Amino acid sequence: MAIDDEKIQDLVDKNDLLENYFKNTIIPQLFVDADLVLRKFTPPAMTQFQLSLSDLGKPVENVKDNFRFAGIMENIQYVIDNNEILEKEVQTTDRRWFQMNILPYVEQKSKKTNGVIITFVEITLRITDLKEQEKIISDHEILLDTISHDIKTPLTNLLIGIELLKDVPLEEFEKSKSLFKLLENSIKKMQLLIGELTETRKQKHKYKEQEELLNFENILEDVRLTLAESVIKTDVVIHTEINVSEISFSRRKLRSVIYNFVNNSIKFCAPERIPEIWIKTERIKDEIVITVKDNGIGIEKRDYEKIFTKYFRNEEKIEGSGIGLFLAKEIVSNAGGRITVESEAGKGSEFKVYLADNHPPASQE
Repeated sequence: MAIDDEKIQDLVDKNDLLENYFKNTIIPQLFVDADLVLRKFTPPAMTQFQLSLSDLGKPVENVKDNFRFAGIMENIQYVIDNNEILEKEVQTTDRRWFQMNILPYVEQKSKKTNGVIITFVEITLRITDLKEQEKIISDHEILLDTISHDIKTPLTNLLIGIELLKDVPLEEFEKSKSLFKLLENSIKKMQLLIGELTETRKQKHKYKEQEELLNFENILEDVRLTLAESVIKTDVVIHTEINVSEISFSRRKLRSVIYNFVNNSIKFCAPERIPEIWIKTERIKDEIVITVKDNGIGIEKRDYEKIFTKYFRNEEKIEGSGIGLFLAKEIVSNAGGRITVESEAGKGSEFKVYLADNHPPASQE
């Protein structure tokens, strides 16, 4: 009888120890037995998951919705069946993040898993900070790639102009004003791009491009001027249908997106016909859609995904770095938009940029 009393006292002592531990921890924790019954939980778990004392002794199945995480039952069963610790980051239905650890509760004598202890540590702020850091890094990479990509055209024009000047006799310098204008415009473009990069460094190394209400025609005219030499050289005809003029976006980023599409349409024109580009803006439901269509050499369907990867070259014979469409997609995706492509080899391509319409027109009474 004394032996039984000792066993009972030992169980009471262990229960008191476990009870004391659960009461004093500041971390939400649960103890679920091998039959998937909720046996204990800490006060923080009661607050965090809106549990009550009446939930003790209930199957976890009955209160699983309190945890707002669909896979919790499968995760508990996995740990019981495999006697392995499970650690994972989970997001609940209220969009909060937790580091969830499920540890097997093993009886020392039988070495049998008799349940699990589950801990939840909220990491929402940490995840948010990490995503913000990733966004900052991504924006910096896009900025640097854009600078290196966009600066090539004015730099090339500058070098061409200098080479031409070498062959101009001194007495004909007065007749070379258009050449000097080309050089001046190229230098100004480079100054503008370098100025943007310098301004970025002033912002405590945290790059945040501000949105503004832009006039699309102005953005398009800026692109035309930058590509003026290519437009003249290829005799490209640019058609426009601007149904939406005002777009809320970063000026530099929208300019870069349009520049890359128009520049590609010119570069990949078909030599057997006069190149044409159709540029259109329209409002479809709650989005603004920018379409850039051409009659160029087109794209094979198998390459639809590849053309948006970094350094992919659709035509090795055509000069380019292979990052133009990659930049465009990164910029649009980071803004919550998307890009689609329809094309047929030898018949041209059509790109559509979908952006959220942050300034819809006022409803007519």
